[in-house]
Amino acid sequence: MNMRSCAVAGMFYPRDPNHLEQLLNRFFMSSPDMGSTDAKGIVVPHAGYIYSGAVAARAYAAIPESFSGTFVVIGPSHRGFLSAGSSVPWESPLGVVDTDSAFVDALEIEIDEGAHAAEHSIEVQVPFIKFRFPRARIVPVMMGEQDEESAAGLARKIVAAAEATRRDIRIIASSDFSHYVPETVARGNDLYAIEALRTLDTAEFLNRIRNRNVSACGYGPVAAMAGACRAMGATEGRLLTYATSGEVTGDRQEVVGYAAIAVI
Repeated sequence: MNMRSCAVAGMFYPRDPNHLEQLLNRFFMSSPDMGSTDAKGIVVPHAGYIYSGAVAARAYAAIPESFSGTFVVIGPSHRGFLSAGSSVPWESPLGVVDTDSAFVDALEIEIDEGAHAAEHSIEVQVPFIKFRFPRARIVPVMMGEQDEESAAGLARKIVAAAEATRRDIRIIASSDFSHYVPETVARGNDLYAIEALRTLDTAEFLNRIRNRNVSACGYGPVAAMAGACRAMGATEGRLLTYATSGEVTGDRQEVVGYAAIAVI
């Protein structure tokens, strides 16, 4: 495999480049000005853009458009694959996004391009990155094991790789929150778990996920991102916005929760 091809274009987001650019531009135009904010990491949802694209833009807006370094993009595996990296360029309707091969090598995780082939959790982030940060590169990391030890281990690897390569990095944790529960339940449980990230307390965040049985699909990537950012000097997780699919569909009985969080 010489390039990771689009797997969910035309489903999760528009395949037509003009339509996609117009949609992304609308999302960012409606995002509040974040001023001088420069997040070290962000939590971004990965549903279809019609449902979560505006929330995703809020997260990306916490990083200045001038950023041209490396994004470490951590997404959960929805198909049961083990954790694996990718070292090939990634296709998007807006153009190819190169991987930072030196950082991938320094990360010292298994490379499995096949495991990435149909997974959407990282792919849906690529058009946002290409649109807002056209010179940036990516390090795609699919996270299979999401326990506390695995999250802490990945965080350490990211910090070590950043130090070894001297790269300017930002870390993206791709995750939706509660799935297919009443909106009042989703909002209560999700905000309860997210509150623990205010002080980047990853152990408490994971405890709250377990205690409330929150069906967040990327809690491991969130914990890994927050842990790495904390080790690199971040002190705060700031909830920028929270929404549910019910706000689009009108169905308030079975919603999915979406959060934009900036780690600063």
